[in-house]
Amino acid sequence: MVSTPGPANLLIMTAGAQHGFARCIPFNIGLISGKLLLNVAMALGLTSIVQQYPEIAKVFAVLSAAYMSWLALRGWNAHIDTQRPDRELSFRDGIFVHPLSPKTWVMVVLAFSEFMPVTPTVAEQYLLIPLSFVLAQLIFHSSWCLAGVVLRRALGASKVLNRGLALLTVAVVLWAVLLA
Repeated sequence: MVSTPGPANLLIMTAGAQHGFARCIPFNIGLISGKLLLNVAMALGLTSIVQQYPEIAKVFAVLSAAYMSWLALRGWNAHIDTQRPDRELSFRDGIFVHPLSPKTWVMVVLAFSEFMPVTPTVAEQYLLIPLSFVLAQLIFHSSWCLAGVVLRRALGASKVLNRGLALLTVAVVLWAVLLA
């Protein structure tokens, strides 16, 4: 699931197309850190709270749609001025993406409910799943970012590419939220 198109992967691809791979590293580290924090919170019992109060998931879905759409649309005119650092997605921007993403919540809940032993050791509970996600994210988020770089090289820093990726990201975000 980490490799499939979703809000985070499309955001990092859009950022890669707008700013290049190297300038997206802080955002990628933020994405990975945010998911790691969510995994640790789940290991500490956040899943129980969400199951007890399902309206929390609905609030996260709405916040997710608003935040990720804002991130995607923030670079709407990045093709005009690709040197403006204020348009780059930062570590701080990335750290909130996964904790707000409905797709991430599904992945993490499934991972902990389906792949965790009934009585996990401390290492299994706090290391196995979180570090598996970190490794997968390093590989796949970087791949999506590189795909954005390749698109930009192939098509240039065009308005069509930039805005098309932003709109695609918003569409996927809304689709993910509607399914949540």
